[in-house]
Amino acid sequence: MKILKVHIKIRWLFLLSALFLCIPVFYAQPTLPQRTLTVLPTQPIDFGLFYSTGAAGTIKVDWQGVRTTTGGVIALSGSTARPAIFDVKLCQGRNVIISYPPTTTISNGGGVSLTLDIGPTEKGVSGSSFVVNNNCNFITTVRVGGTLHVPGAASTAAYSGVYSGIFELNFVQE
Repeated sequence: MKILKVHIKIRWLFLLSALFLCIPVFYAQPTLPQRTLTVLPTQPIDFGLFYSTGAAGTIKVDWQGVRTTTGGVIALSGSTARPAIFDVKLCQGRNVIISYPPTTTISNGGGVSLTLDIGPTEKGVSGSSFVVNNNCNFITTVRVGGTLHVPGAASTAAYSGVYSGIFELNFVQE
C-alpha cells in the first residue's frame, strides 16, 4: 500500500507539470511609437536691417537665408537675414503635409502694417508633402522664407521701427 501512495503522488506531480507546460504564454506587445505630431518654432523670420528710398519694393529671405531686394528697398550690409525655423517631430518616417495662407500682415505697433508673402519652405510650397526622419529621437527641420512688400511711402518716419506679426503653418500627418 505504501508503494501505491508514492506512485499516486508521482502521478499527480507529473499531471501538474504537464498542465503548466500546456498553459499558453502571452507576451506583451512592444510599445507603439509616438504618433503625436509635435511642431516647435525655434527661430522667427528676420529680414535684417533695410531702408526705403521712397519707391515701392520688396525684401525677400528665402528658406536658405539668402536675402534679395527689389525696387526702392536697400538692404544694409552687415545685418543678418534668417528664415523662420520649425522643428517637426513625428516617429516612423511618416508623411506630413504642410500648408499655410499665402499672405499675412505684420505691424510696427504704431498703426502701420506691411504685407508678408509666406513661403516657400525647404519642403516645397503650401500643400507639399514630406517625410519626417525615421527615428523618434531626430527632429526634421523646416525652414520658411518670405517676401515683405514695402510701399513707396515707407521712407517716412511712421514706417520705421521693428515689425512683428504671426503667420500660421499647418502640419498634418498622413
